[in-house]
Amino acid sequence: MAIHPRELRQCLGHFTTGVTVITCRGDDEAPHGATVNAFTAVSLEPPLVLVSLDRRSKVCGLVESRPFTVNVLEAAQKDLALHFAGRPNQDVAWAADSDCGSPRLGGTLAHISCVPWQHYDGGDHVLYLGEVQEFRIYDGRPLLFHTGKFHHLGGNHDPLLWDDSADGPGGISWFSSAGC
Repeated sequence: MAIHPRELRQCLGHFTTGVTVITCRGDDEAPHGATVNAFTAVSLEPPLVLVSLDRRSKVCGLVESRPFTVNVLEAAQKDLALHFAGRPNQDVAWAADSDCGSPRLGGTLAHISCVPWQHYDGGDHVLYLGEVQEFRIYDGRPLLFHTGKFHHLGGNHDPLLWDDSADGPGGISWFSSAGC
């Protein structure tokens, strides 16, 4: 059976993800970014995350050799996601650069600043592992992506509690602020 890319994309779109913008500096030192929903935690020791970038994106070749930040978008940042997905629509509010020198967006749920660790061929994408150098967590609700559309958690969202006691000494989990 042949796999048709459009149908596969439609199937994969049923997996709900958060929305991030990967930012870094270009050769001209100007900040660049790309909207990405293919982002995941990889390792706690060493602290690694993975982003999958379309080979055609400007950011793809840049993060191979320079620090980058994963900006986790807040529910109200749909226009910002579209801006960095190739539909410029606004002036961008930048936060102070990370300690490792990568640009960060203002108003996000989290910043995860990394230095390049490794990259791998991923077909029409490149898989980049970044070693986390610092992170910051802020209050808010996430912007979500499902079936090709943006969504957010409803106001009556009642989160399930996670028992992180099995995550290690002191119950420190990936989502802990112990590294700040």
